[in-house]
Amino acid sequence: MKIVVIEDEIRIREGIIKLLGKLNKEYEVVGEADNGRTGLELLMEKQPDIVITDIRMPDMDGLEMLQAMYENGIIAKAIVISAYSEFEYARSAMKLGVTEYLLKPITLNAFSQSLDKVTFQIKKERTKKPDQLATLEQVFRELVAGNITADKDILDYLKHKYYIDAEKPFILLCVCIGNGYEEEGRRWKRELSNLWTMQPEVSHCIFESDYRKSLITVLYNYQDSHKLERWLQYHILNNQLLNNSLGWIEVESIHHLKSGFDDLYPYMDWNISLEEEILISYPKITHVQTVPCIYPVDMEKRIKTAVCMSDWEKIKNILREFRRYFQSGKIYEPKEIKECYVRFLWAVMGIAKEIGCLDDKGLEQERLLDMIMGAKTRLELDMASDMLLSRLKMSEEDEEITHLTVKRAKAMIHEYYQTGITLEEIASKLNITPEYLGTQFHKVIGVNFSSYIRNCRMNKAKELLCGTQLKLYEISDKVGYSNPKYFSQVFKEYTGQLPADYRKSYK
Repeated sequence: MKIVVIEDEIRIREGIIKLLGKLNKEYEVVGEADNGRTGLELLMEKQPDIVITDIRMPDMDGLEMLQAMYENGIIAKAIVISAYSEFEYARSAMKLGVTEYLLKPITLNAFSQSLDKVTFQIKKERTKKPDQLATLEQVFRELVAGNITADKDILDYLKHKYYIDAEKPFILLCVCIGNGYEEEGRRWKRELSNLWTMQPEVSHCIFESDYRKSLITVLYNYQDSHKLERWLQYHILNNQLLNNSLGWIEVESIHHLKSGFDDLYPYMDWNISLEEEILISYPKITHVQTVPCIYPVDMEKRIKTAVCMSDWEKIKNILREFRRYFQSGKIYEPKEIKECYVRFLWAVMGIAKEIGCLDDKGLEQERLLDMIMGAKTRLELDMASDMLLSRLKMSEEDEEITHLTVKRAKAMIHEYYQTGITLEEIASKLNITPEYLGTQFHKVIGVNFSSYIRNCRMNKAKELLCGTQLKLYEISDKVGYSNPKYFSQVFKEYTGQLPADYRKSYK
């Protein structure tokens, strides 16, 4: 497999290249570049099988480069690298057909799995040649995927063997099954076959799209597409085809099957915004009027407090409230709903990490982001939030805390540490004396109040130093110190290093 690596950070680029050499002898790095413009020239020259690229780079970003690559007829598989905060970039990558993206810092397991997936796809596609196609399903599958074109041989084959007029209109019906595709695919195919037997005058062909985790039906030899669409909508409304996203598009000839599917597929996630009983019909779906989607910020504050207090029932109730917010009858862009899920769940992860009640080993951020971004139904979004909820756990420290007053004080520390809150202020909010709170806090937690809040602030400061480009005075302010010099002094006492030195040692 010929591979090109395009990454502006030299240490990451060199690390990727070294890993490739160790993972598989088949991987041959034929070129590397540190920006998108040079990368595009390299891609044009080398025509690789796989391109591994960062998104944010000088001169030309990774997505612009990939767009230009595809426009120039290069069909290399792409693995995109991004930060989890670059949600909009990753979502745009999906529109280009990129399904493998990695979050920084890259883990060996995720990197290896992505390479395995694209290598498998490439090898599978190479085994499919037009002259080896034997069934109608295979022909339509390859036409829709763009692996073959409707040349004279294909047209003659369809005409003489299946009596298909390639110049007449065709309809594509896509059923996105998503998670559970392996288990549900056969059942869905059987149900669709039974459905179309009710329309004997309409010819159909059903095939699997493993890449999209979908079933696609091609309809042809029909008389009235509008009547057929209304008939299908009727059966959806009568609960015969629920819990999945169904999309519909008519194209003018067999030559437009791929472009038609490419037009339809980006809208398949509108099941998230609309009722489940709605057939997503293109181009009608492009005219849907939406309103801005911004969930109440107080939900974040309340669920953070609930996590800090280990109030699992309250956490579940707030999560249910968050989900119901998007089912209020208003129509939102599905991409905005997904972005809300990312912000909300990442806020939960952030506070859970701070207080040590997140099972980091059991939770892969890449997988969680993939579940959200790739979701086509509300059910899939709910599965993503449930996965995060299942990784929240009672820490040993929380299990020992039985004193409600101390639990409340601990929750307030994690919610307000960045404001410089003091023992006296928390005691006042709880209507008790500072002396009593200090004594109980030390008795239950095992450390005094000042040490606990300092540790909380220092751990957050380390996270900001390693994970952001914020300046020292900005970090100082965010963790509750108004004086950056004093913050540096406390940080050195805590870690043995000045903040700037600590940042350098982890870069």
